[in-house]
Amino acid sequence: MNNRARSRRIITVGMEGVASGAPYMVGSKLLQGWLTASNIPLPLIGLLPLAELPYTLKLFWAPLLDRWPIPWPDRRRGWILLMQLLLVLVIASMALLQPSTNPGALTAIGLIALILAICSASQDIVIDAYRTDLLAEEERGAGAASASLGYRAAGLVISSGGFLLAGTYGWPAAFAAAAGLMLLVVPFTINAPSIPPLSQPVVSLRQAVLGPAREFLKRSGSSKAPVLLLLVLFYRWPDGLLNAMAIPFLSLNGFDEATIGLVQGAWGIGATMLGTILGGVLFSYLGMNRSLWIFSLVGATGNLSYWAIAQFKGGIFALMLAAGFENIGGGMVGAVFVALLMSLCNPRYSATQYALLSGIYALSRSLLSAPAGLLAERLGWSEFFLLSAAASIPAFILLAFVAPWHEREARGAFDPSKDLN
Repeated sequence: MNNRARSRRIITVGMEGVASGAPYMVGSKLLQGWLTASNIPLPLIGLLPLAELPYTLKLFWAPLLDRWPIPWPDRRRGWILLMQLLLVLVIASMALLQPSTNPGALTAIGLIALILAICSASQDIVIDAYRTDLLAEEERGAGAASASLGYRAAGLVISSGGFLLAGTYGWPAAFAAAAGLMLLVVPFTINAPSIPPLSQPVVSLRQAVLGPAREFLKRSGSSKAPVLLLLVLFYRWPDGLLNAMAIPFLSLNGFDEATIGLVQGAWGIGATMLGTILGGVLFSYLGMNRSLWIFSLVGATGNLSYWAIAQFKGGIFALMLAAGFENIGGGMVGAVFVALLMSLCNPRYSATQYALLSGIYALSRSLLSAPAGLLAERLGWSEFFLLSAAASIPAFILLAFVAPWHEREARGAFDPSKDLN
């Protein structure tokens, strides 16, 4: 019975990972491809990450979701269910838009992308908190891998399936199908395992706002807390730079929508599954710290594989290799990163603390990645992808301080036996 309940919890966080990944990929991959195919200037496409600022700013309204939960189905899933229904409507509405260089049309697209990001970021707040509250400490490695697999699988299904649909039936069909995928997750949310009620619920907005920061600073220490936050900011910066320009690069270098979709579809999903499974197995053996070092190195290989295509050219075989390296590394990096964020959260304040940490991470794929289009245009593709791989260097420097190779757990991780509140 325990094994069955454990498996149900792991599967649940994987399905909610699908719900997190789908809207983000709609607002990035599909939107990038759509605008590129509509001949929107590259620097304007490069500004799309700015619409993702809600992923960074969500920490400001996360305390509201802690303070005023929707009680049905439980205090986390009530908000999850509401956000998922809203996301279905927003994504479906994108099928009605027509991109053009007309400022009014671009403004409308930017506004819808912003609304999508707000709803998606709000959903992420409660999904991250639900996962942290649901999983026992010994389940977090497997849970992180499952959530990462669901997230990446949703992205790959939407990007590959979306591009295939766009090439055959047009872009509105791609957005309609993405809305359908979100709708399929709703029954899983309604029937997911419940989390236990809090023994000490949040009773005031002041407590919801100030408590999480005070607990994190007291636990981590004034010297280590800023370094931990910088690590969260920079650890996945190479991903942000690559994701901002991967689709425009492939489109502008002769790969059509169907080819991009096929390679990032079954091939990419298989590579992501391999990377996530490999990451989960190695994580249990290596521990948190060594996994952070090794997986980051593997992730940077994906950026270098795109540099190889830009430098030496190549056809579909080269694209398959690049997508394989990217998705294996992405699966590994995503799994260890989710486990890192969960380890830094006190379950008492999981919604706000996780929102703070993931919001800081979102800066790396919004503000820090916003100049990607301009850099690619000024430097050229080869130099841009080299620069994106070099963006992993700050994370390695920070790891030396807060996640030394010879220690198993990151300094500042939450220890239930030493709860300071």
